[in-house]
Amino acid sequence: MMKRAVWQGLLAGTAGAVVMTAGEKLEQRLTGRPDSHVPARVLERLTGMDERPGRQPLARNWAMHYGQAAVLGVLRSAMAQAGLRGPLSSAKFAVVRLTNDQLLENATGVGAPPQTWPRKELAVDLLHKAVYAFATGFVADRLAARDGAGPGQRHAALRPGRRTGVGPVPRSDAFTR
Repeated sequence: MMKRAVWQGLLAGTAGAVVMTAGEKLEQRLTGRPDSHVPARVLERLTGMDERPGRQPLARNWAMHYGQAAVLGVLRSAMAQAGLRGPLSSAKFAVVRLTNDQLLENATGVGAPPQTWPRKELAVDLLHKAVYAFATGFVADRLAARDGAGPGQRHAALRPGRRTGVGPVPRSDAFTR
C-alpha cells in the first residue's frame, strides 16, 4: 500500500500544484497581486543557500512550490489508500497543507502568523491552499479507487449503518469473522 501511496501521492500532489498555480495566475491577473517569493526564501533558509535580496529566485521558488506540493501529496494518497477519501478528507488535508506552510514559514522567520495578516491576503491564501487540497484529493482518490476499497472502507462495510462511500465492497471470510 505504501509504495502505491508514494508514487500516486507525488503525482496527485504535483497535479494539485498545477491546478493551484493556474488559479493563482488567474487571480493575480484579476487582482494585480504580485508573485510571492516566500517559497524560495523558505527553501534558502532551510538549506542554508545564499539568499538573494532584491532578486527573484524563480527556479528556487518553483522547486519549493512544486516539491512541497508533491511531497505533501504522499500524505493525501496514504489517506486515500487507507480509505479516507472524498471532500471531507480533502478538507482535513487542506488544514495539513496550511499547517505545513505556516510551520516552515514561521520557523524560518520568512513569514508571520496568519492571524497577523490582512484579511484579504489571508482569504486568498486559504482559497489557493483549498484548491490545492481538493485537486490533490481528487487525483489521489481516483488513483486509490483503482486499487479497490481501503482497509477503513472494508471495516465500515462490516458495521451496520455505516457507509463505505465507494459502492459495494466485496466481503470475504477474512473480513466476516
